[in-house]
Amino acid sequence: MERPIVAVVLAGGTGTRLYPASRRDRPKQFLTLDSDRSLLAETVARAGFADEVAVLTRPSLADAVREHAPEAAVLTEPEPKDTGPALVYAAHRLRDQIGECVLLNLPADHHVDGDFATTARTAARVAVETGGLVTVGVEPTRPAAGYGYIEPGDRRDGYATVASFHEKPDPETAREYVDAGYYWNAGLFAWTPNALLAAARNSPLEPLVDALDRGDPEAGFEAIDPVSVDYALMETAGNAYVVPAGFEWDDLGSWDALDRVLDADADGNVVLGDALLEDAANCTVATDGHVSLVGVSDLVVASFGDRTLVVPKDDLGRVREVVSQLRAQDLF
Repeated sequence: MERPIVAVVLAGGTGTRLYPASRRDRPKQFLTLDSDRSLLAETVARAGFADEVAVLTRPSLADAVREHAPEAAVLTEPEPKDTGPALVYAAHRLRDQIGECVLLNLPADHHVDGDFATTARTAARVAVETGGLVTVGVEPTRPAAGYGYIEPGDRRDGYATVASFHEKPDPETAREYVDAGYYWNAGLFAWTPNALLAAARNSPLEPLVDALDRGDPEAGFEAIDPVSVDYALMETAGNAYVVPAGFEWDDLGSWDALDRVLDADADGNVVLGDALLEDAANCTVATDGHVSLVGVSDLVVASFGDRTLVVPKDDLGRVREVVSQLRAQDLF
């Protein structure tokens, strides 16, 4: 008997690198960047082939999720503690509610162009056939230092074993990974609930599984530290597999992503919103009002509401420093 596919959309984060468009009360999954719909609405629509779609989020965002994705069920985790606890919680809840199924786990902030459904169905099939933990690997288009990488092992029918996972490398190592045929780790996963929960019992997430079995998720979240599913489970799993992506992919996690998903003008400028550019080159502008740039180059200018960010493109990584200071002052 075929198992139903349940798409689990992760929409509990904030998106600090997209400040000031993304803030505590307006996380990035509700932003409109690469289409007429929010990132969350785009992701839920992309998962429309699944038998059911559930969005996992924070309680404070549940109403907004329902507005952006009225066709999806909403699950709320007790507190945000990264993707490891979130996905274990979702697997336990959905196993109780639906029974035997296969979970397809999707972040709510990705750009996808092409046949996503075919790759997703393959990942679901491999998860059921192997009883393992399946990730989707994207063929790199550049030696990006900001992504994790997957080294494929033995090739099989539409997938491969995972030889190893690699954390975000330095630029030179990233070039070596690309030349060696590694994949980008896109954070797209498939598994059965039982497979994930079995893996979690032999990991730092075991106290959470025990508490969920007792019906006390709050105690389970209190008992663990924040941890990603990659670090907690995938990097040490002996039954991890990778399915090559048959679509174009990008992580819309920072402002430089707009350069890759939107068209530039003759001077290399990319604009989201209303802007006037005079003698400007290679700038990225995003605004919900109006921005004018004169005689500048290689800048990111993001202006939303009462906040404006101006940063050289080479220093985009320092946006996190700004957000940290704003959080310390309760201004984020």
